[in-house]
Amino acid sequence: MEPAQAVVIRPLEDADAAQCARMMQASEPWVTLGTKYQTLLGVLRNPDRERTVAARNGSIAGCIVVNTAQPLSGYIQAICVAPGERGGGIGRMLMEHAEAGIFAASPNVFLFVSDFNAAAQSFYERLGYRKVGELPDYLVPGRSEWLLRKSRGPIRGYAGGAR
Repeated sequence: MEPAQAVVIRPLEDADAAQCARMMQASEPWVTLGTKYQTLLGVLRNPDRERTVAARNGSIAGCIVVNTAQPLSGYIQAICVAPGERGGGIGRMLMEHAEAGIFAASPNVFLFVSDFNAAAQSFYERLGYRKVGELPDYLVPGRSEWLLRKSRGPIRGYAGGAR
């Protein structure tokens, strides 16, 4: 694997959507949740979302989708890293990119993580996310989604991006 400097973070192009949807469909949590390719493709083609990819030597190494519209502004809807790129910092780069944009306007970043996805839960905890709620039977029966939040403070008085 090449060093992280070779990674380019850029907007998702229409031509990237199919590859990212296939990558997601073969990964957790979408495998266990039974999410269909067309559903994932719809998420990735939604122009109302900020869609970003990490590319290395022209190949997609990962992608992230952020909802920037109210009332869910600051919600990371999906992130996926290609199997051969996992553990190499791609996920962290994508999260840092998304957080920078979100924290410029809001003190809070939100995301959901499935109760069975221990690796993702550990990843988000290392990045400073904390569980703030549980939604049982939210996506599929018998499974919960955990609402996670990373915060720089309350909304009132937030100075946008200041630490």
